[in-house]
Amino acid sequence: MQTRKLGWSGPEVSAIGFGCMGLNYHRGPAPDRGAMIALVRAAVERGVTLFDTAEVYGPFTNEALVGEALEPFRHGVVIATKFGHDLGPGGRGDGLDSRPQRIRDAVEGSLRRLRIDAIDLLYQHRVDPNVPIEDVAGAVRDLIGQGKIRHFGLSEAGASTIRRAHAVQPLAAIQSEYSIWWRDVEAEVLPVCEELGIGFVPFSPLGRGYLTGNIDETTTFGGNDNRGGLPRFTAEARKANRPIVELLTRIGTEKSATPAQVALGWLLARKPWIVPIPGTTRLHRLDENIGADAIGLTSDEARELEVAASRITIHGDRYGQADAARTQR
Repeated sequence: MQTRKLGWSGPEVSAIGFGCMGLNYHRGPAPDRGAMIALVRAAVERGVTLFDTAEVYGPFTNEALVGEALEPFRHGVVIATKFGHDLGPGGRGDGLDSRPQRIRDAVEGSLRRLRIDAIDLLYQHRVDPNVPIEDVAGAVRDLIGQGKIRHFGLSEAGASTIRRAHAVQPLAAIQSEYSIWWRDVEAEVLPVCEELGIGFVPFSPLGRGYLTGNIDETTTFGGNDNRGGLPRFTAEARKANRPIVELLTRIGTEKSATPAQVALGWLLARKPWIVPIPGTTRLHRLDENIGADAIGLTSDEARELEVAASRITIHGDRYGQADAARTQR
């Protein structure tokens, strides 16, 4: 697989990474743990080098799974994880906490579960309105000085917050949702990343699976699959949003590619410092995602897709009101 560098100062990683959240969290019943460890190792064997997890996934169990899976390959991969939720004593994970002491505690726990001596890329998971971002960046800067973290990033942060954090500790990457059906970051976040030399890592690059074409209005979600509670995944919205899948399918037919590969290929064509992190629990889907690196959308084809997609009205917000309030601060 081709590689890309995350910004001016970030690590070099595979052009397509692996979002590990769904291996045992938020996507219905957890699959067999041994099978998911084998899947992560299969990704390494296929050239994937960027793996994304977080302490809140589980909580904690996703990091432990990823740590065990990647231990034999530690020196050939880049592991990203996140802090920022209230997971201290008595914490349930439904609140935010980025106080410096909480960051230090979170890092020690992540290092232990991931079986590593330094976190390659550490993100603040969500901006904490109660802690100045300068204090957050300063705490991370100190941990970088101690050799416990290599690179710093923010997730779902707005342009002003990015600038303020970067002034204290240079950022290697911003992670936010971005795909052909959710493009809000193009207005301010991507331009500030380009200006400051920061890489960008789209999560949910396949629209939480919808852009694969395998989800329609008849699909049912398990009780702990968070898509069942998202406005964009009501049966009505799933039916109304089929035109975006039909567009991806049409272009895919022309390119001998699947809708998912077109969606990922479009992101790769946007900027050379964009590295999407699709997730999956199936080996054939892993191979499909990796194959997007080879379809090679031209700039003209990417623009054609953008223009056509802009004419399609997408129905349903991506989050409910409470979760939406935590994004793009």
